[in-house]
Amino acid sequence: MFAKRDDQGYITVIEGIKRKTLVYGAKTLLTEFILEQGKILPKHCHPQEQTGYLVSGKIILYIGEEMYEVLPGDSWVIPGDVDHWAEIIENSVAVEVFAPVREDYLPDNQD
Repeated sequence: MFAKRDDQGYITVIEGIKRKTLVYGAKTLLTEFILEQGKILPKHCHPQEQTGYLVSGKIILYIGEEMYEVLPGDSWVIPGDVDHWAEIIENSVAVEVFAPVREDYLPDNQD
């Protein structure tokens, strides 16, 4: 699978937080998140491991009981089934890989 940059196709997860599945294969899925300053990504967990990279902005990321100030160029791994959430300090862009593939993030399953 190959995808060119495209500003279309973002899905609003909650007000101020959008995501777009960029590409996916049999074992991994790559997603871009656009995060608005002042918003909260609520606490949640899922069975997939999640590896991320902050492209721009600033967030506070909570993984389990740990808190991290995340700046551009920082990266993280969240094991499957671990609670996590984030405070969006500045308008931010993050890219994340999920393994195995999040079926709910596949283009045909996004609502």
